[in-house]
Amino acid sequence: MVFDILPENPAHEADIEALHDLSFGPGRFAKTAYRMRESVAPIASLSFVAFATIDGVSRMVGSIRFSPLVIGGEKGLLLGPLAMDPVVRGQGGGLDLMRTALDAARAEGHRFVILVGDAPYYAKVGFKQVPPGKITLPGPVDKTRLLYCDLAPGAFDAVSGLVEKGL
Repeated sequence: MVFDILPENPAHEADIEALHDLSFGPGRFAKTAYRMRESVAPIASLSFVAFATIDGVSRMVGSIRFSPLVIGGEKGLLLGPLAMDPVVRGQGGGLDLMRTALDAARAEGHRFVILVGDAPYYAKVGFKQVPPGKITLPGPVDKTRLLYCDLAPGAFDAVSGLVEKGL
């Protein structure tokens, strides 16, 4: 399947929210990663949507956003949410969105990204498990799902401490 990746714009908001509802349900708001994004606007230049043609109609099928964060004084990014319509999951759109957004983050000079997610999936774009005890989120997280990606060589090496919302 071919995915058209475009910068997110305000006209996409309702479709993105519907996609988040479909992908994650209402329980998502209780998760630590979602709590980290509360009251923090996603970075507009790193927010993208994916469109695909299904049954002859082009429609939004994916979305990715990043939020700023700080860990021990080091500025970084929190990836998420990454949402794909179940109709197209497993067809490469999520990976296309991540590659586009990570390339944009590198081009802007961001140094590292963290997320909570499935390690085998996110490893396809360079994410690794955070070493135990290196960082702490302000809420419960399955430590095996806490991942990072260097956007600059060795950028995450010196990072440690509590993950805080960025502004």
